[in-house]
Amino acid sequence: MTDPRPEPLIIEPSSGAPAQLFVVLHGESAAPDQVLHLVAAIRQAFPQALIVQPYGPFGEGLARRWITRPDPDAEAYVGLVTEAGIALAGEVRAWQRSHDLRGQQTALMGFSEGAAVALEAVCADRGLAGRALLFSTRFATLPQVAPAQTTLHLLHGAADRVAPVDQAQQVHGHLAELGGDATLDMAANVGHELHDALIRQAIVRLQNYLPRRSWEAVMGAPDAQVDEYDADSGTASDGDAEGGGTLH
Repeated sequence: MTDPRPEPLIIEPSSGAPAQLFVVLHGESAAPDQVLHLVAAIRQAFPQALIVQPYGPFGEGLARRWITRPDPDAEAYVGLVTEAGIALAGEVRAWQRSHDLRGQQTALMGFSEGAAVALEAVCADRGLAGRALLFSTRFATLPQVAPAQTTLHLLHGAADRVAPVDQAQQVHGHLAELGGDATLDMAANVGHELHDALIRQAIVRLQNYLPRRSWEAVMGAPDAQVDEYDADSGTASDGDAEGGGTLH
């Protein structure tokens, strides 16, 4: 059974037109309140951003999911996540059109199942987003083609038993082989959760990481980047860059 889908939660800039679009996806059997700490960090770092927090299309009450069936087997999961990613891409394009924003001003952010769907969305629609930040997910499949116009940031707890970090490492290595632009951050002693250490590092990546496509234009190809750090001691890198620009 599926209840009617609630309208997305939307946070608009306090004044003026939005400069960026952030679409933030909760995990399975959850709702937007699961990602409130992440949304608060985005709002502080990017005060001119439009932040959209959609509910998963399927489920009951506040236990929403992004795929049509709960607990599918591995083979079915691949197809269901692909379908969900295509549907999400259409919604993101509609929000972009309604606010006169482009793909390079857009970031998709997802936790767990939401992250798997976000990855499928940027693979299905070239140029959909300049960034995709993928937290603690069990990926449906290895991408066949790296999304050339999207920088992928994988953020994972090293102690995650629901979505083991070795799969994130595999996806990161595969994207590097495909010539994709991806980073991997692993926080020690963090399980399957949107831990503050991962959220802080996500903001660091957004504000300080120069996408490969921009780097190559002036410096040639950079090395693939993996950072591991202790969640109790902060992030692996830091910076003081101001938010408010594009995400490319």
